[in-house]
Amino acid sequence: MSDLENFTPKLTADGSFTFVSQEFGESFHSHYGATQESFSKFVEPTQLAIAAQKPVLRLLDICYGLGYNTVAALQTIWAVNPSCCVEVIGLELNPAVPQAAIAHRLFDNWNCNYVEMLQELAFEHQVETPRLKAKLLIGDARTTIKLVHQSGFWADAIFLDPFSPPQCPQLWTVEFIKQLSLCLHPDGLLATYSCAAAVRIALLSAGLIIGSTPPVGRRSPGTVASHAKGGEAEVSSPKESSLPLSQIEKEHLLTRAAIPYRDPQLSDPTKVIVMRRQQEQEISSLEPTSRWRKRWLLGKQSRDFLGSSL
Repeated sequence: MSDLENFTPKLTADGSFTFVSQEFGESFHSHYGATQESFSKFVEPTQLAIAAQKPVLRLLDICYGLGYNTVAALQTIWAVNPSCCVEVIGLELNPAVPQAAIAHRLFDNWNCNYVEMLQELAFEHQVETPRLKAKLLIGDARTTIKLVHQSGFWADAIFLDPFSPPQCPQLWTVEFIKQLSLCLHPDGLLATYSCAAAVRIALLSAGLIIGSTPPVGRRSPGTVASHAKGGEAEVSSPKESSLPLSQIEKEHLLTRAAIPYRDPQLSDPTKVIVMRRQQEQEISSLEPTSRWRKRWLLGKQSRDFLGSSL
C-alpha cells in the first residue's frame, strides 16, 4: 500500500476530492471543482447525453487518473439509456492513482451503484459486464496509444486530460495528437480542458477542426475537436457543444505561443521536447506572444486565458 499512501485527498470547491501529483506538482483536477470539471470540460462537450441513444458507445480516456471522467460519462450515458453498452479504454501511467481513488472512497458521493466495477478496473485493469467492457492500459501513453490504434478501436469520445503542456509536453505533441485522431470515429468528438495555442495547432495539424468550450470556474475556455467534413473551415465549431474561436483566440494561433511541441519518434524525454520547441520559438518569425497580449490589453491574468501555453 506504500504507493497508495502517496495520495492524500484534497477538497475542491464543489465538495469533491482530488489528488496532487508529487511528480508533476499539479492537482489532477481544477480546485474549482473536480466533479464539475469532468462533466463540463469532457462529458458535455462530447455530447454523450445525445450519443447515448446509440446501442454501443466507445470512450478513450487519456490519462485515466482517478477515473472521474469515465465515471461522469457512464453516469450521463446510463441516465439516458440504461441499456447502452459502453466500451472504455483508459490510458494511465501510474496504476496507484485509480487504486488510491478507490481506497479513499472518493466515489461515495457520486451516487453511482457501480463502484465494484470501478474497483475491478482499478486493480485488475479490466472489467466486463453485460453493459460495460473496460480496460486500463498501463504505461507510457505514447506507446499504448499505438496499441489502441492497431486494435481498430474507434472512439465516439476522447478525453484528453494530461497534466499541463509545460509539465507533460509529451502528451500534447503533434505526433501524439495525430495518433489520437486516428482513433477518433469520423463522427466522434475529442475534448480537452486546454486552450493553449500549441495544443490547438497540434489538433489542427492532425486534420481536426476545433472550437471553444465555455469557461468553467476560470477565465480560460476548453477545446473540442472533430474530423473535418468536406469543405469545412479548419478553425470552426465542430458541433453545437462548442463555440467558434473568437478573434483574440484566432490571433493567438498566429503567435510564437502556437509553435507546437514535437516528438518525432514518440519517445523523447520531456526536457528534449521542451528545448526543441524553445529553439523553434527563438528563430520564429511569428509575432511575439507579448505583443499579442499587449494588443488585447491582457495583463497578469492572461496566463489563465492562455492555458499555460507560453
